[in-house]
Amino acid sequence: MNSPLHNVIRQAEQVILGKPHQIRLALACLLARGHLLIEDLPGVGKTTLAHVLARSLGLQFQRIQFTSDMLPADILGVSVYHRNNGEFIFHPGPIFAQMVLADEVNRAMPKTQSALLEAMEEQQATVEGATRPLPAPFFVIATQNPAHQIGTFPLPESQLDRFLMRIQLGYPDAQAERGLLAGVDRREIVAGLTPQMEASELMALQQQVKQVFVSPSLLDYVQAILRHTRESARYVHGLSPRAGLSLLAAARAWALLDGRSAVIPEDVQAVLPGVATHRLQSVQDVQISDGDKLARELVEAVAIP
Repeated sequence: MNSPLHNVIRQAEQVILGKPHQIRLALACLLARGHLLIEDLPGVGKTTLAHVLARSLGLQFQRIQFTSDMLPADILGVSVYHRNNGEFIFHPGPIFAQMVLADEVNRAMPKTQSALLEAMEEQQATVEGATRPLPAPFFVIATQNPAHQIGTFPLPESQLDRFLMRIQLGYPDAQAERGLLAGVDRREIVAGLTPQMEASELMALQQQVKQVFVSPSLLDYVQAILRHTRESARYVHGLSPRAGLSLLAAARAWALLDGRSAVIPEDVQAVLPGVATHRLQSVQDVQISDGDKLARELVEAVAIP
């Protein structure tokens, strides 16, 4: 594994105890130039993970606390009239950062949630008729509470699809929880973290991800997974071509994290739960939440060419 990447993972594991797989998934998502959605109960470390990644990767960071009364201008920015020169001066919102934490994103109204769409897809923001580019690299890490909790609004399907991955942290195991209870406050540890790479190094690694080799037989495997979800009677809709591209990009990033220059089927299987679960809906009209179960079903149903 690339040494700076190893340092980032090691530093993150010192803060987020007992979750090495989730940390690697989050880092793979960023290396694949994707946005990350973390869905789980309050208090399991969703916001902390975003802070750790921002500090470890040396990125400019902004946090947006989503609430029910938030407006799109609170995210994008607004022009303010200055009497001294008689002009409107644009004051950029918190979206103009390299890493944006959209905390509890599903507590905002759908109109406000949609303010993120253009930024996530085009890496630009249109405010008052003017289009402004966002910094590079640009990531959105959004956290959301389970939909059954009071005061939440479901994310539109179009916005869910903008997230390359959705992951869940879950409760820590007994040993990790003991370390949390007996150790130093996580906020103090996060405040003392140092960058393990620069933004330019991260962008160079993103270019390396694109060069990871994918064989024709591996493409056959990805296509077989996509075709199975479209033909299965279990799902309302199958995975889209964009989902296929996301699956391939995430698998390339996972291979790079393992220090390999080519993708193998196990890479696809490792990232499949994060890429697929938020894009598939069962015919019982419920969102699929058990990513590991879904991945096992797909792995068992689709043979490796």
